[in-house]
Amino acid sequence: MSAPPGTVDAHHHLWVRARHPQPWIDPTTMAAIDADFTPADLARVTRAAGVTETVLVQANSTEAETVDLLGVATDHPLVRGVVGWLDVTTPDVVDRLARLRAARGGHLLVGVRYSVQDEPDPGFLDRADVRRGITAVGAAGFAFDLLVRQHQLGAAGRLARDLPEVRFVLDHLGKPALGGTDLDDWARDLRALAAPANTTAKLSGLVTEVHRSSWTPRDLRPAVEHALDAFGPDRLMFGSDWPVCLLASTYDRWVDTLAELLDPLGDDERAAIWRHTARRVYRPESS
Repeated sequence: MSAPPGTVDAHHHLWVRARHPQPWIDPTTMAAIDADFTPADLARVTRAAGVTETVLVQANSTEAETVDLLGVATDHPLVRGVVGWLDVTTPDVVDRLARLRAARGGHLLVGVRYSVQDEPDPGFLDRADVRRGITAVGAAGFAFDLLVRQHQLGAAGRLARDLPEVRFVLDHLGKPALGGTDLDDWARDLRALAAPANTTAKLSGLVTEVHRSSWTPRDLRPAVEHALDAFGPDRLMFGSDWPVCLLASTYDRWVDTLAELLDPLGDDERAAIWRHTARRVYRPESS
């Protein structure tokens, strides 16, 4: 099984560490990605999988990396949009967005992401300054990617409910603890997040939430099926999370696995997940 022609990969990364260090990569436990990953590497894996468009997502929490990613997107037509980093806690979010838009390739900025998963404050998404910044992102026409862990889904749901004018995209289904035995809290909070119509989610990043050496499609099926039930195909999109997925899977294996899990759906439902939702939500330059 494989992705259909015209597939959009709505979530991948690129990095050259001499320019933008990635200190979160542990060279011992994450040796598979302790390397540089370039547009040429991306072209090889996407070509083999039938992917023809991508959305490039920040990995380093700096505006400098975002500016460079916009340049990459300008030079490589495979990349149709960039989800960049911005400090949403600062009072000058509007000015910072304007500077990114004015950068080379700024017209390819389609979204903003902030690493909420690294914030120790459980009330981070309830803070007035954070909400003010995210509101500014939405008002400027950008999607906001929610990078949260399972225990932060409840706060993410409140945020989406309270800011209906912002388009929210949940990365990696909120990182459910698939290696555990109880997904009830995650399922409840995911359904609450999915209740407002301004939310979508990525079927991405799941292979690194199970035992990395022995997972099977059956291990991932409960998360995918619950996401389908909560969001529906029209609010879900495919993402590879490459190269992070290499910790547990090749690019092709994840594509084939997701194709297997989506096989019971109708043609239009699969098409929404493989390409249409990403194009509608991120509004990439060429769509």
